[in-house]
Amino acid sequence: MSGVRRLGARWRRRRPLRTRLALAASAAVALVAVGVCAAAFFVIRYELLHQLDLSLTQSATRVVQEHRGGGPQVLAGECRYLSAPACAQVVPADPGADPDGPYLLPVEGPVREVAAGTRAPYFSNVTRFGQPLRMLTTRFGDGRALQVALRADPVERGVRQAAVLLAAVGGAGVLLAGVLGYAVSRTGLAPVARLTSTAERIAATRDPRHRIELPPGRPGRQDEVTRLAASFNTMLGELEQSVSAQRRLVADASHELRTPLTALRTNAELLARADRLTPAQRERASGALGRQIREVTGMVNDLIELARDEEPLPLLEEVRIAELAEHAVGTARGHWPGTRFVLETGPGAADASRPGVPARLARLLTNLLDNAAKFSPPGAPVEVSVTAYGEGLEVSVRDHGPGIAAQDLPYVFDRFYRAEAARALPGSGLGLAMARQIARAHGAELTARAAPGGGAVFTLAFAASGPGGGGGAAR
Repeated sequence: MSGVRRLGARWRRRRPLRTRLALAASAAVALVAVGVCAAAFFVIRYELLHQLDLSLTQSATRVVQEHRGGGPQVLAGECRYLSAPACAQVVPADPGADPDGPYLLPVEGPVREVAAGTRAPYFSNVTRFGQPLRMLTTRFGDGRALQVALRADPVERGVRQAAVLLAAVGGAGVLLAGVLGYAVSRTGLAPVARLTSTAERIAATRDPRHRIELPPGRPGRQDEVTRLAASFNTMLGELEQSVSAQRRLVADASHELRTPLTALRTNAELLARADRLTPAQRERASGALGRQIREVTGMVNDLIELARDEEPLPLLEEVRIAELAEHAVGTARGHWPGTRFVLETGPGAADASRPGVPARLARLLTNLLDNAAKFSPPGAPVEVSVTAYGEGLEVSVRDHGPGIAAQDLPYVFDRFYRAEAARALPGSGLGLAMARQIARAHGAELTARAAPGGGAVFTLAFAASGPGGGGGAAR
């Protein structure tokens, strides 16, 4: 038995889903069709026999009424030729009282029992004179039984005709079930077939730009399989964006790392011939090598964090944004001694806090301040303000530099993107991209715009609730 189950399971695994669904649907419809035909056959057979039994009962009642006072034991002698409506005979309970001639209908022990009153009337099927008969045996006064028989061949012929007709209908139903099962599986699994074909094509070509063709119709009226295909298309879109971003990151990183690595190699080769250099030349080469190593190390660390595309999930704590901004401004003053930083804290902002990772939020503000200081002209201030409004909190950083051109504004947060005016300045183009990533991980939104009167304004807006809509962690 277990071997049969294993064979069945192996067959199901090897058959396509469309074939299994077609077979299941066909078997279900065929089973219903055959069941209905079988039930109809038994109902027709029962009704025909029931009508025949009613006729026998009526005939027996008529005979009893006509011969209530007695009468001959054989009531219809012409039934030998089966030309009478009914063939009837009376049988006594005592075999000694039988007539001299033979009975026309078979007389057995149960007939004597009915005559004696020890058995209830009953119907039976007999064959007499080469014809099938339906016979009723019932009581006929005291100590006698009445047997009434009718020809059953019309009923049997009707039953056979009904069986042939219902068998033909059942066979047609099975064939129709097969056709409908195939049509249902083909139509119902068409989106799944397209999904499978698209997935196989993507696996073969490694190109996530392929999409599944969806049937026309409003989204609210689509079935589950079509919604699955639409969700798969959405997933493919996200995958395509992820792959494209990964390829751009690799291409941009290789481009950005090529220059500092070349400089590192040059300085390393120069220091390898230190005996030919003066002490001042060795000191300059060593200092340049150290700066380049720090630059490459910082860029690689930034790339690792950006490539992860999510924030780690350490333990959060309530961070006072105003205090964090004051600390970041103090640090920036040490890094940029030639730039004046002005911090302004609005009413209610000093006590405002948000759940977050202090080190990551400090990195965000530091990147914004470094970016502002890099573009600020000598003597121009970098203005930092922390403002509370309702349940929200906003930090803005403004510089008085050349500002952001309209064509550059949509791309300032892209990785490695550097405006034409900033290409001569130091930096890798990763600071703002990392700042936005940290902001989104903390449930905030970082935006940039051109400031009135010149310069740029970067705004970090915290929602009323913490990250994740209620104090959740970074992703």
